[in-house]
Amino acid sequence: MSQKLRLGMIGGGQGAFIGAVHRIASRIDDAYELVCGAFSSDPERSKASGIALGLDPGRAYASYQEMFEKELALPEAQRVQVISIVTPNHVHFEPAKLALEKGFHVILDKPMTFSLAQALALEKVVNASGKRFCLTHTYTGYPMVKEARTLVASGRLGTIRKVYVEYPQGWLSKKEEGSDNKQASWRTDPHQSGIAGAMGDIGTHAFNLAEYVSGLSVTHINADIHTYVPGRRLDDDGVALLRFKGGASGVLMATQIAAGEENNVKVRVYGELGGLEWQQSDANSLILKWLDKPAEIYRTGGGYTSALAKHNTRTPAGHPEGYLEAFANLYRNVAECIVADMEGSTPSAESQDYPGIKEGVRGMAFIEQVIASGRSDVKWIPLSLEGD
Repeated sequence: MSQKLRLGMIGGGQGAFIGAVHRIASRIDDAYELVCGAFSSDPERSKASGIALGLDPGRAYASYQEMFEKELALPEAQRVQVISIVTPNHVHFEPAKLALEKGFHVILDKPMTFSLAQALALEKVVNASGKRFCLTHTYTGYPMVKEARTLVASGRLGTIRKVYVEYPQGWLSKKEEGSDNKQASWRTDPHQSGIAGAMGDIGTHAFNLAEYVSGLSVTHINADIHTYVPGRRLDDDGVALLRFKGGASGVLMATQIAAGEENNVKVRVYGELGGLEWQQSDANSLILKWLDKPAEIYRTGGGYTSALAKHNTRTPAGHPEGYLEAFANLYRNVAECIVADMEGSTPSAESQDYPGIKEGVRGMAFIEQVIASGRSDVKWIPLSLEGD
């Protein structure tokens, strides 16, 4: 990287889990330097968080509005260039929209917005801004997920017929909201999370992974949605049958009440000639299964892997790469694109492989229509990209 990009953060202050993950990811490749932030809706906590992170106290802001105003007043060589937004869902749209309109690139945590209508509005802003926009669907950053996508696209599996994707968690098997569990409280609150709980939080990851690896777009959804924990206001479990463009079918499962489960997201794709399987608990391995010959195991770092997988691999074969590195791949790839834009050059195809506004809109369409299907007696619902 010829230069570090100046990074600002909205959210992710003291006590927040995902903010620290974003900051670590941004530093792994020395592509960014955190220079400012508005880390909390509480002005004092925001300032204290920034100072604790070693920022100039004058650039630890009370609000994101103040941050944009004061950063724009700085000389161009000093002001922030990229804004990372790691707030709860209901505080995604406004700061992302304003950041883009003010001329900043945006890296946004998923799901993209509070509603599909907001997602469609943000899409217009992104397209008009000329700025880079990245949505952090982390699991697409794994080298073997990228290898899986490449293998499917190459046609080696033949015509795709079946896609299975699952994301089981167990951390919400009991009612954690209402206690001091901040993560549980906002993720189960419809005023902060939106209309979906598990399907919005982790179902969108599963949906994105299914489309990314298969290279196919979901056209229809048939869902069964549940809320098992008494008193909970949003879904904590669900399954959806999927129909893909081209005729493939699929099954998506997302649950947060599978007691004992952690975060072993898993995807399987089957074609007429063979299939493949990847899971996060063994993230360095990709299993290929063939109709007429023994199975193969591809490994991260192997010399036989694709250019896309190699671009997103840091260490020699046998050294585990995990969640933080996958997250960092998204940050690194968008940084390479931003720098190439600044230098007037064309970024590599591998650098341009990160989730963006299109994936964000489709994710919000999935949320709204999987919940609609779960509530409806008319089970097959088209995946429409039209807002209310």
